[in-house]
Amino acid sequence: MPDSTSGFDFDRVIPRRGTNSEKWDNYPEAVLPLFVADMDFAAPPPVLAALRQRLEHGVLGYTHDCDELAEAVCQRLRDCYGWSVTPQELLHLPGLVCGLNLACRAMAEAGDRVLVLTPIYPRFLSAPSNQERELVAVPLVAELRGAYLHYQLDLDAVAAAIARHRPRLLLLCSPHNPSGRVFSREELSALAELCLRHDLVLCSDEIHCDLLLGEQAHLPLASLAPEIAARTITLIAPSKTYNIPGLQVGCVVASNPQLRARLKAAMRGLVPAPNLLGQAAAVAAYRQGGPWLAAALDYLRGNRERLAQAIAEQLPGLRTTLPEASYLAWLDCREAGIGDDPYGHFLQRARLALSDGRRFGPGGEGFVRLNFACPRSILDAALARMAQSIPGHGA
Repeated sequence: MPDSTSGFDFDRVIPRRGTNSEKWDNYPEAVLPLFVADMDFAAPPPVLAALRQRLEHGVLGYTHDCDELAEAVCQRLRDCYGWSVTPQELLHLPGLVCGLNLACRAMAEAGDRVLVLTPIYPRFLSAPSNQERELVAVPLVAELRGAYLHYQLDLDAVAAAIARHRPRLLLLCSPHNPSGRVFSREELSALAELCLRHDLVLCSDEIHCDLLLGEQAHLPLASLAPEIAARTITLIAPSKTYNIPGLQVGCVVASNPQLRARLKAAMRGLVPAPNLLGQAAAVAAYRQGGPWLAAALDYLRGNRERLAQAIAEQLPGLRTTLPEASYLAWLDCREAGIGDDPYGHFLQRARLALSDGRRFGPGGEGFVRLNFACPRSILDAALARMAQSIPGHGA
């Protein structure tokens, strides 16, 4: 039943097998999938209503960039962050993975180096090589704060890598996937200062910026100062926030006209406008999705606490981050007694599909990533399977 305080039913299990779901149709039916970063919740009612209305029109012809969507994006950035962006500073994309590859293609030449901070969402690692650029990985620093892992930027290591490798571009994930960190103003300012000093372009993927679970507020990197905005490409999308990733819609914010021109040139003939259903859904989400998002965040906070409690009480060999943003938990399994392949262990012994930490680059060995954006019955079943699979910790 819907929660009496929100009117939205996040406990409802919506069958997704047989729907061409990347998450649910990749493994046998006996396996619970908690890996791909989408939610197992229905999209906001205003989004579904907007899609029905657009379909009822009946004509699904060619489309171009949507002025209404650009205005909705700019309004949201003003309302949420006090960040003043004009529609002319936006470029529309069919998703942010496209944006990472586009940034590598437009902001560096073949053979140039691109800096990333690991562990990181695997598409950050593949984007440079896709565009014949060379990847340079700098690990984040992980430390225990109480019972939880906490990741920070290693600015000295970043400075040393810049001095040694002379990269042309830095790809940043902020908030960070997989750690869930919301970087502070001080951290972002120091990182941006390094890039200014050494003439790097910054590409900041901020797709998780609306999924804030803690007290820390998100700060768009480009909003720090005009000189930082002039060197920054920001990637944003409604896809994670409102659970519409299959509609393939996102955008670039680039205030510097020279950077914007380079992006446009790299897009020409290759990157289409977002499809018309994605545009309709995004406008409705940004303008009318607030109540749904507030309720979803409350539910996700409850799932995060449920996960943390289960690890503390049932899975003492594991450690986790306590994500400040996103619905992704980064689990350290190195002391759980399950070997050096926790992904394979949980798949074979618990019939549970998580994301393999090795795919996230240096610092991911011995880790898995768990998506807790699901009904509590599914999360509870997954946690029980994990506990039963670990020697000495089984229920």
